[in-house]
Amino acid sequence: MIPVEQMSDEEFERHALGILRRELGVDGLARFLRVYRAGSGDYTRDRHQWLEGATIEKIMAEVESRRPSASR
Repeated sequence: MIPVEQMSDEEFERHALGILRRELGVDGLARFLRVYRAGSGDYTRDRHQWLEGATIEKIMAEVESRRPSASR
């Protein structure tokens, strides 16, 4: 087997996916790929926009407003 540091990106990807399939099974591999797929955009910039003006008090009020009334 070729050492990891000598593998091309394609060989490394094929090797890594084989390990994931062996360890997680086909369903687990599919779930992993779905969950950890690379996205697009600028998460850091977007996060700053989403959180602009956020305070602990506002966040907690939002959490409380979403809780079922039985647990309040």
